[in-house]
Amino acid sequence: MTNETQASVKQITKIKRWTGRPVGRWITTRKVTQYLALLVFVVLFIWSRRGGLPSNLVNTPMRLDPLAVLTHLLANRTFLAGSALALITIALTLVFGRAWCGWLCPLGTVLDIVSPKHWREKKRVDPPETWRSVKYSLLLVILVAALFGNLTLLILDPLTILIRTLTTSIWPALDQIIIAIETTLYRIPILAGPISNFDMAIRPKILPSEPLFFRDTLLFVAVFVGVIALNFIAPRFWCRYLCPLGGMLGMLSKLSLFRRQVGEECKGCTLCTNVCPTGTINPTKGYASDPSECTMCLDCLETCPRSLIVFNPRFSLAEWNDYDPNRRQALASFGAAIAAVALFRSNMLAKRDTPYLVRPPGARENNLMSKCIRCAECMRTCPTSALQPSVMEAGIEGLWTPVLIPRLGYCDYACNACGQVCPVQAIPPLSLDDKRTQVIGKAYINQNRCIAWSDHRDCLVCEEMCPIPEKAIWLEKTEFKRVDGTLVTVQLPQVMRERCIGCGICEYKCPVNGEAAIRVYVPETQVPF
Repeated sequence: MTNETQASVKQITKIKRWTGRPVGRWITTRKVTQYLALLVFVVLFIWSRRGGLPSNLVNTPMRLDPLAVLTHLLANRTFLAGSALALITIALTLVFGRAWCGWLCPLGTVLDIVSPKHWREKKRVDPPETWRSVKYSLLLVILVAALFGNLTLLILDPLTILIRTLTTSIWPALDQIIIAIETTLYRIPILAGPISNFDMAIRPKILPSEPLFFRDTLLFVAVFVGVIALNFIAPRFWCRYLCPLGGMLGMLSKLSLFRRQVGEECKGCTLCTNVCPTGTINPTKGYASDPSECTMCLDCLETCPRSLIVFNPRFSLAEWNDYDPNRRQALASFGAAIAAVALFRSNMLAKRDTPYLVRPPGARENNLMSKCIRCAECMRTCPTSALQPSVMEAGIEGLWTPVLIPRLGYCDYACNACGQVCPVQAIPPLSLDDKRTQVIGKAYINQNRCIAWSDHRDCLVCEEMCPIPEKAIWLEKTEFKRVDGTLVTVQLPQVMRERCIGCGICEYKCPVNGEAAIRVYVPETQVPF
């Protein structure tokens, strides 16, 4: 390197911060934008519960996601008015390339925050360039499957990954930590008052009134930790090689207006290649970069000691690379998608649902399976955590779609939040009056487990909890003779199924340990006892 370059390297080293990146005006602007976007995302998540921010505002991030909008459009041949927000992201990409990934994506910001510092200080050994084609294969499979009404692989969308992890794992864990701290401090007399006031201030608007419980929380954490752990193999590994949304925006970026360009006076100091988080700067091509892989982070712009890097308009299609989609890859993806959809639908659950597959109000009739984008917004907004990600109740095709588990929570008679917050109306936005008459299941009493029926002792919980004004559960007085010959009068619960809507509060409140004595099942299925 020349003396000028060496001096520039020393200057850049001096202005490094804790991230290990050179800091300049553009990098500072990007970081501020990233952190503000992440803060807005977290605020919308926190206040997404009933009584918080308006539903149309809460689900804005998902409606900005063009992959979610396009796959929903392909699967249902319907374009929702709110989905027009995705056109903003598309327009941004056509002008500035993958600026969404480098400036606005909340998962991308998280990956930048936890990016290991040492990779910038040492010579990197990145995975083969051909690995970049994986994200395009995933994208093609997702789009082809969507044409046949299958949206299963949207579990890999970066926004759904983040929202689902926050909903099912991180936020409930944070709630448990706060509960433990409050319980400990409350025992100190002088702190009892302030702790009570603090708890009333944050519940139920920020944290729930009752602890949240979700199934398979370790699984969702493992997926999220896995995405972050890949960052230690290569910076932004997820964004480079796996992200289907990144693949979609990358294809659009081939047409982007503003692209990175390098002056002919470049001396090949390799400073730009060392700081590029996506490893897309190619020394063999005059340190040019692929606009479909460049996230417009501008690190190279601030690093170049001779200021030879510019981002100017270009009116041409970007060069096609070996890892970009080709005809063979498209045909293979098409075949894989068709085979997967066929196998999913040949599963035994495709013929007859499990009796425990209780869906949110109106969702079953609304063809939920081909509309749900697995974003978990409904699970987040459910005040009782009754909505849970399905595991095998709906087979692989219905993986992580919402299912109501009454033993963990119940469908609140005074709540219609799930339908209001769903960004693609997979759960219809029913009015509260319509929601209260929507039948999602029917309650059945297992007389072998019921305290009143089997032990001949009064238990009125299910009847008292039933929210239907006319009561779907009534009590029948019956006399029984005990072993000693004495008579006892017991009130036996009976279900009037023509009134029951399957809200599940009777099952949730049933005092019997383990499986409840009264359970809610899908009306069309046969009761398993």
